[in-house]
Amino acid sequence: MPKEWILNSATNRFQLNFKRNVGATSEAIRKCAPKSLEEWQAYYFENVRSEEQIVDLGKKLYVKISEVLVAEIDEITEEDCIAYMKQLVIDRTYDGYVREIKTIYEQLQEIVKEKIEPAPDAWDRLYNVDFYIKINDNYIGFQIKPVSQVSSIPEIYKEKGIQHKTHEKFKAKYGGSVFYLFSCKSGDKKIIVNTEVIDEIKEEISRLKSK
Repeated sequence: MPKEWILNSATNRFQLNFKRNVGATSEAIRKCAPKSLEEWQAYYFENVRSEEQIVDLGKKLYVKISEVLVAEIDEITEEDCIAYMKQLVIDRTYDGYVREIKTIYEQLQEIVKEKIEPAPDAWDRLYNVDFYIKINDNYIGFQIKPVSQVSSIPEIYKEKGIQHKTHEKFKAKYGGSVFYLFSCKSGDKKIIVNTEVIDEIKEEISRLKSK
């Protein structure tokens, strides 16, 4: 299995399996419609690429692995590996988290037709508020919570109960409520899971505008 992984990775990296090298294999096999492996092999070597051409690609692959990859591996240090693992678990995870939050608040902004802005750091510490909408002289606060699956939402609701007092302080000072938005991956998109909160947000916007 390790050997196959190396062969596959190197073949893909150096594009030796691309159409220009091995031909249109999917089209060719459908055209051939072989009843056996031997029939397909004979057809391929006669009509797509010669056996000598494939042998030559195998030799090129060996050179790439034995010379290019080995030379690159020899240049990798322990420090490189440590830095990569830190980047993988810290930097890339954080970047993904930030992108998810940005996706969600931009979705909400499009729905409610009000500008949503990042909250000051002090609001995060004092009131557990990540973003806000300003309505006249009042503010509505938001916390966006990415969740890996819907089943984890109950745990976050426990956290919401703990933060209730800080959200009440925010409302007393700035006039608007604080809302939770739960985001989850659906296919290739990030979506708002608790969509029922959107109507509540719209009602709060209307309330503050009518004050």
